[in-house]
Amino acid sequence: MTFDRSQIPGWGADLDRKNRPAVPMERMPPRDDDAHWEIPEAQTPTVEVLHSNERPGLTPVFGTAVPPSGLSGKIRRAAFRHSEGRLRHWMMLLMADRVNVVEGMVADFSRNRRTHSLALVGAAAIVLAWWLARD
Repeated sequence: MTFDRSQIPGWGADLDRKNRPAVPMERMPPRDDDAHWEIPEAQTPTVEVLHSNERPGLTPVFGTAVPPSGLSGKIRRAAFRHSEGRLRHWMMLLMADRVNVVEGMVADFSRNRRTHSLALVGAAAIVLAWWLARD
């Protein structure tokens, strides 16, 4: 079963520029060659900041809201020993995020009686998702 693609309006990105629907919108942005840039003063780390092993040091500005801690922090430290181009690096960071969620649920559960029900609902959802995905 074949059909004539020329009958489809706008078919083909390699059409003649006069026939391409986006050409009037394609504009080269103006260059700003006389922009003055000064490197910002480097932020001093007050907590452990993980960074890629592919770069020599920290960037001038970085986030310190959630420093690595607990089991999830150990997983993150292990992940940053691997190159960012490796799947292992990213999968370990994803796993550390999931472990961090469980750590947070346990911490909330142990601190506040009102969050017991929410933590139980979350734990039940995790167990249910595992049970459904085990096929």
